[in-house]
Amino acid sequence: MSAVAEGRFHSVDVSSISPYAPGGVGGAPDGPGRATLSTSDGVRIEALYEPCTAGACDTAIVVAHGFTGSVDRPAVRRAAGVFAKRAAVVSFSFRGHGRSGGHSTVGDREVLDLAAAVAWARSLGHRRVVTVGFSMGGSVVLRHAALYGAASGAHEGLTGACAAHAVGKVRDAHADAVAAVSAPARWYYRGTAPMRRLHWVVTRPLGRLVGRYGFGTRIHHEDWDPVPLSPVEAVPLIAPTPLLVVHGDRDPYFPLDHPRMLADAGPCELWLEPGMGHAENAADDELLGRLADWLVRA
Repeated sequence: MSAVAEGRFHSVDVSSISPYAPGGVGGAPDGPGRATLSTSDGVRIEALYEPCTAGACDTAIVVAHGFTGSVDRPAVRRAAGVFAKRAAVVSFSFRGHGRSGGHSTVGDREVLDLAAAVAWARSLGHRRVVTVGFSMGGSVVLRHAALYGAASGAHEGLTGACAAHAVGKVRDAHADAVAAVSAPARWYYRGTAPMRRLHWVVTRPLGRLVGRYGFGTRIHHEDWDPVPLSPVEAVPLIAPTPLLVVHGDRDPYFPLDHPRMLADAGPCELWLEPGMGHAENAADDELLGRLADWLVRA
């Protein structure tokens, strides 16, 4: 997949095209509304804001979906509905997905999409903005937290240019708490049949056609160069931001060595969910409620 070097990420520039008038908490809208966000590399991202149904809330949860998902997929809408009972919710479609522009880089430049969504949530007046990601989105929230976290500039694992960039983005694009659900620990994993099929979709011309017309996902044709920071490398750079790792013991994509590797890499809380499969499709309402409660309290 195509990549920019970690140290060359541009500043986050969020332009919101919104059909609603400001209101509610700190300028946030009183009801649901869609917007188009512009990422720092010029990709237009569709996003949806939903206020907390329990009343005024200073926390916004930003939802990062999995590969081939989108803001309007039923599993994403169900998760947003559960989260909205505890906090305001921003959901969006990653580049190459749904009505967003660009092409998917399967977790690399998607960090810029998440940064734009987080900055938008803050621009609406929410004091706390937290992130939750599923599968590919889980890897993105981990890398985003490492690159944009309050302490990123102090970590030796980041280059000087990247550290300066991260510190410069603390006010707008950092997350106050992070939850990664069904996330991989390392890149290029092919140890399960679903992941071998996914690699065929991503790396082969015919597979990318299947992705585009079968799954509605436009995939970039270039390999990563350079290879981005992996999820497990990102974890030790996230502290002191609270981190939760959630994984099902029946996940057909990533076995349990992935969440355990993430948990061993740095300070975090680990939930291994009995009987759960993969990502947002497998997360029931009870688990989603616990996730939202953790994010609001963390």
